[in-house]
Amino acid sequence: MRLRVELLLEVTDADQLAGAALERVEADEFMPDEERTHARSAVREDEAEALAYLVEPVDLVSRVPGVELAQASWTSERAEHDPDAEMWDLDEEDDEDHLDDVRP
Repeated sequence: MRLRVELLLEVTDADQLAGAALERVEADEFMPDEERTHARSAVREDEAEALAYLVEPVDLVSRVPGVELAQASWTSERAEHDPDAEMWDLDEEDDEDHLDDVRP
């Protein structure tokens, strides 16, 4: 089963975001030194990179009974937010036919 989630976040404190991401990078005992050096630079320079180090898909489903995360991938990117644009209309469903597949 595939669960798709799209979030739009506003960064209200870039320094706090970068600081939290740096803490996560430093605490990762399995990260090789070369990758850690790259990660430090990336989270300082790019808020989307910092966010990617902090968001864990496992956390989204770890407490859901009867499921186990088999595979996950995610990206973060800058996005312009126009609240009037159709793509951000969260009240409308993207694909009504698809919803028929998951309704009881």
